Amino acid sequence: MQFGFTDYFENEVMRKRPYLRKEWCILVIKNPLRVEPQEHNRYRFWGEVPELGGRILRVITLEDKMTIHNAFPDRRFKQ
Repeated sequence: MQFGFTDYFENEVMRKRPYLRKEWCILVIKNPLRVEPQEHNRYRFWGEVPELGGRILRVITLEDKMTIHNAFPDRRFKQ
């Protein structure tokens, strides 16, 4: 599987959240706790990241589910 990253992710997300690691985003997509469609042909993935103290990371992909567009810790995630 070849994952990609949008320019928005590379230029904005990584600048605003320098503690994030691309490999964490890929881990969440490969092993999600939950996945759901989002408006504008995007998908939300949630997964636990041990390196974030067990917090839940939300990862947004484009329609192909392989191009990562956004990622952030989700404090409101409920299973």
